Amino acid sequence: MNSTKKIAIADDHDIIRYAIKVMLEKNPNYSIVAETNDVSMIIGVCRTNTPDLLLLDINFQHGDSLNVLKQLKKEFRDMKILVYSAHEEMKYAIRSLKLGASGYLTKQQTIQSLAEAIDCVFLGKKYISPALAQELANRVQDDFEIAEHEKLSERELQTLQLIASGLSVGDIALKLNLSVKTISMYRARVLNKLELRHNADLMRYAMEHNLVELGVGL
Repeated sequence: MNSTKKIAIADDHDIIRYAIKVMLEKNPNYSIVAETNDVSMIIGVCRTNTPDLLLLDINFQHGDSLNVLKQLKKEFRDMKILVYSAHEEMKYAIRSLKLGASGYLTKQQTIQSLAEAIDCVFLGKKYISPALAQELANRVQDDFEIAEHEKLSERELQTLQLIASGLSVGDIALKLNLSVKTISMYRARVLNKLELRHNADLMRYAMEHNLVELGVGL
């Protein structure tokens, strides 16, 4: 790194915030320009100190730091934001990255991992832990292996099959002893999940995947 990078820390746990600060201050390439334990102060801190990178804990007891992340990326497009959390679940990592975070790591990782993550995002890369990267890879593989219609509920699949057999929404409602409104809801869900638009699309999909059985509409 050719110049000192300004870093701000947002965490409502004083001990964790202090430990991070002490660790980072050992690196001459980093300058801790601000810290806060109040989620409502984060945006103001960034406006005042214009850090190159914000270390943001998403587990504030009071306030929604992910909403703050969204606001920060609108106002400070070039600022790096490295999110860390007590949550290991992939959903938090994915949501953080979609909102514009440069990286995501958990508090279960080592302090060295934090240093590596900071260096990574300053190089213009995204950072996630090896464990989260493996989980993400597994999910992508699972999504490819599972056909889209296998993700439908039993009623949704049944509605798809009956529409593909030529029955109208009214006919299906009568056959299943359900309201037209309910069947219309199932149809809408199927179209959305399969990313289709019309009944003709549903019929074609069902034929291609051998979902229409002889007599299913009788």
